[in-house]
Amino acid sequence: MAKLSAKEIIDSLKEMTLLEIKEVVDLMKEEFGVDPTAVAVAAAPAQADAQNDAPSTVDVVLASAGANKIAVIKIIKEVTGLGLGDSKAIADNGGVIKEKVATSEANELKAKFEEAGATIELK
Repeated sequence: MAKLSAKEIIDSLKEMTLLEIKEVVDLMKEEFGVDPTAVAVAAAPAQADAQNDAPSTVDVVLASAGANKIAVIKIIKEVTGLGLGDSKAIADNGGVIKEKVATSEANELKAKFEEAGATIELK
């Protein structure tokens, strides 16, 4: 039997239901005599610190459409797939354009909007 890497195990857990994962945890308790949830709780603070240093995803937020609002509306429509009315509402009022976007994609979107004269925040 081939040895699975930690990434392969995590990938397989992503495909399971919560009930199936609970069954795996129970089997681990039986087989190894340890509670894996105790280990996960102890590791959580260290993992949270690592995530705070460099977020992998951000929200792209329109702070201001600027002087060229029509160009910004077109970009919002293109990026989000929203209709003209919804895109105009975001351009008028500001707000989240895309949520949980990879940092690299968010920077590309920010550059695109700023080129049109908009002010973008990455949160």
